[in-house]
Formats: sequence, C-alpha cells, structure tokens
Amino acid sequence: MLKRKDVQAIVKGDKRVIRGWVMYDWANSVYQLTIASAIFPIYYNTITRTGDDFMVSFFGMRVINTVLYSWAIAVAYLLVAIGSPLFSSMADYTGRRKGFMRAFTLIGATACGALFFFDKEHIELGVIAFGLGTLGYGGSIVFYNSFLPVIAEPEDQDRISARGYSMGYLGGVILLLFNLLMIIKPGLFGMAENTSLPARISFLSVFIWWIAFSQITFSRLPKYTFRKRMKRDSVITNGYKELRIVFNQIRKSYKLSMYLSGFFFLMMGVLTTMFMAVTYGEKEMGLTEDVLIPTVLAIQLVGMFGAVMFARISEKIGNLRALMITIVAWTLVCVAAGYITNTTQFVSAAVFIGIIMGGSQSLARSTYSKMLPADTTDHTSFFSFYDVMEKLATVAGTFSFGAIEAITGSMRYSVLAIAVFFVISLLFIFLLYRRTWIEARVNRAI
Repeated sequence: MLKRKDVQAIVKGDKRVIRGWVMYDWANSVYQLTIASAIFPIYYNTITRTGDDFMVSFFGMRVINTVLYSWAIAVAYLLVAIGSPLFSSMADYTGRRKGFMRAFTLIGATACGALFFFDKEHIELGVIAFGLGTLGYGGSIVFYNSFLPVIAEPEDQDRISARGYSMGYLGGVILLLFNLLMIIKPGLFGMAENTSLPARISFLSVFIWWIAFSQITFSRLPKYTFRKRMKRDSVITNGYKELRIVFNQIRKSYKLSMYLSGFFFLMMGVLTTMFMAVTYGEKEMGLTEDVLIPTVLAIQLVGMFGAVMFARISEKIGNLRALMITIVAWTLVCVAAGYITNTTQFVSAAVFIGIIMGGSQSLARSTYSKMLPADTTDHTSFFSFYDVMEKLATVAGTFSFGAIEAITGSMRYSVLAIAVFFVISLLFIFLLYRRTWIEARVNRAI
C-alpha cells in the first residue's frame, strides 16, 4: 500500500528531477559500452575459440560462438518483451514504476559483476550472466523511458532525450578509458601481463558504477506516479490487457501505427549493429582490441555530438525528416560495411555509425513521446508497448544475424541483411511523413 508521505506532486520541468533522470543514462550506459559493445565481446571471442575453431559447447550442445552470443541477446530481450507488460501493470497499479526500475537495475548490475568468474571452464556461467545483464538493462529502460513525458514538457523532450544519450556516452567513455588503461598497462595496477584479470575486473567495475550512480536517479525521481485502481486479481493479466488496449489505439491511429512499424525495423538494424559490430570486426576482419576498443571510444564521442546535432536538426526541419536522414545514412553505411576489407575502412564506418546512432536513438524516443495522445496519463502502458516493440526488434535482428551466419558461414551476409531492415523502415517513415505533409497543406489551405 502507498503511504501518504510517498505521494509527491509531479511538476513537469523540475530541473532537479530532470538531472536525476538524465543521470540514469550516465549510470547504465557503461553496460552498453563495456559489456555489450567493447570489452566483453572481445573477451568472449577469446575465451570461446581455440585457434581457428569457433565452436563452443553450451550445456553439451555444439554451436558457433558468435551465433550463441547473438542468440543469448535474443533470448534476453524476448524475456523482457514478454515480462514487461506484467511489470508495467504492477507499476501502474502501485504507482511505483521507480521500484521496478530499481529491481531491474539490481539484476543487471549484479549479473555484470558475476562475469568476473567467466572463463573457459565456466562458459555457461558467462553466457547466462551476460543474458541476465542484458535482461536487467533492457527491463530498466522500460520504466526509465516512461518517465520522460511525466517529467518534461513536450517542447523540451527532444533536448532532454538528447542530453540523456549524451551523458550516457560520456559516462561510458570515462569508465571504458579506465578499463582500457588497465587492460593495456596492467603493470600500473599491480597485475601481470597476458592475464585475463584486467578484463574481468572491468566487468566488476560496471557493477559498481551502475549501482552507485543510479542512486542519484532513484533519489530524485518521484516515488509515486499516476496510479490506477483495479481489482487485485487483475494485476497479473492487466498489463497484457493494457497492451492490447494500447495496440487497438495505435492500430486506429495511422500516424502511430506507421511510426511504430518504421521504428521496429529501424531498431532491428540499430540495436543489432550495436551488439554485433565489435564481434564482426574481431572475427570477420581479425582486428585486435588495440583497434576495436579505441574505435568504440570514438563511436561514443561522436555519438554525443550526433545526439545533439540531430536534436538541433529536428528543431529546424522536424523530427520525421531528421529521422529519415539518419535511416538513409544507416542504409548506406551497412551496405559499405559488407564490403570493407581493412582497418581504415572499418574505423571510418564506425565513426559515421557513431554520429547517426546517437541521432537516431534520441530522435526515435522523443518522436514517439510527442505522438502520444495529449490527454493520456497512461505513459507506462504506451512506453511499455514502445519498449516491447524495441525488444522484439532486437530479438528479430540478433536472431536473424545469427541465423544468417549459421546458414552462410559468413557474418558479411548478416551485415548486408541489416541494410534491408533500414530500407523497410525508411518506407514506413516516408509514408508517414507524406501523409503529415499533405494534411499540413490542406489545413493551411483551409
């Protein structure tokens, strides 16, 4: 039961609350950078290969190491997609979405810490801990995103969303720089050369960072948000009913249905690229951590610039046109990535990806936030649907990536398939933009 002292008035535009919200990007993005994008993929590939043998045993099953990696991501996000309606329903009933966000944070951060024990003798532990870390990260984002329309005015949401992503990139870079120094110069930290200890300590550092800085967020976000009174026996199933209600609302809205269709294929490409880029460079091109980790750092730095740049572009030309620019750029870079053969080409493509990655993710979130019905207080359910779409897109993208590699024996074909996802996304967003443009002309004529 909520106590009277827990109820807080929610004032949009409160700078202290917004700073607290933004800090969660700073806190959790170290997972995305150190675990999902940089150090863990390289460490995983090293641990799970023997010479030119890329097969690994997982509970007695023989599977290609990178296929297992991509499918572990798919399973984690599938669990988030299935479970988030239940947790969103419980958050709506209790008004305590922050409590659920805190629980997923604890799961994700603790799992990252458990990766410290991942080695050749504990493959299953490593894969499961990585999956749980991904589950915790994805689950917490459901509730994190749903706070944006609650705490910020519509006209400020592009800027605040971009600010969050920029803070996330910066925080991730700071910790990665520390971990990179520890890996390259282990002697400075009293560790022997050619040991896996620095990499494993970096996983532990993610646990500490994520838990510590998220406390700033949890201390500032309101304990209580819009609460729904419902029968207690409906709490378990209500989230799925709410999802169906939201789906029916979206289905009746041309703009929302077209946008979310485009968003689905956009995220299939963006998130699969985020998760698989370093693995692709290490396995398909033979690049070492000396090239890959600095490249990931460069992506994060230009990603901050990209998020801010596209927020300003959207102010001048509108969200949809700005988003279409990023999708066209994604398509071109994926086609080019399928044919790159050297380090210079890989790094150039990665820097370009960083710019459009920051812009496309930030714009996707804020554009959806602006499209929600103005009179709704049901932000959790709408953002639950948004996040279910995002997670299912990750499932479809990473599963397809692994399946294509398993069938063809090459990750290059998987990369080219991602370009197709972006082309489909562009089609939906263009049709939405065209309808919006026509309606605007008619209204001006009237």
